[in-house]
Order: sequence, then C-alpha cells, then structure tokens
Amino acid sequence: DRVKGMLKGELKRRGVTYADLVGKLADIGVMDSEPNIRNKISRGKFTAVFLIQCLTAIGAIELRL
Repeated sequence: DRVKGMLKGELKRRGVTYADLVGKLADIGVMDSEPNIRNKISRGKFTAVFLIQCLTAIGAIELRL
C-alpha cells in the first residue's frame, strides 16, 4: 500500500492521468493498456521494474519516502 501511495502521489503531483501515463510509457517502449495500468496501480500489485518505468516515464528523478 505504501509503494502504491507513493506512485499515485507522484502522478498527482505532476498532474499525470492514467491516459497520460500510457502515452509516456509507450514513449519509452512499454506497451500497456490504460485499464491494465489502472488496475495494477489500484491493486498495488506491480513489480519494482514497473515502478521505475513509471517514474522514468513521468520524469521523476527522486521519490519521497
């Protein structure tokens, strides 16, 4: 839950919607659908690789713990 909250917080701070995130992930070569990404984040069941991909896609170079 904590990691899910951190990712959602970063998305909110940057004003990135799930639809925006899909496009930004596609730009770095990660192809996934909006419903799939929404479900992953909402369940909090995602890998560390997915977390780093999301943070990279939105341009986050730091993560508040």
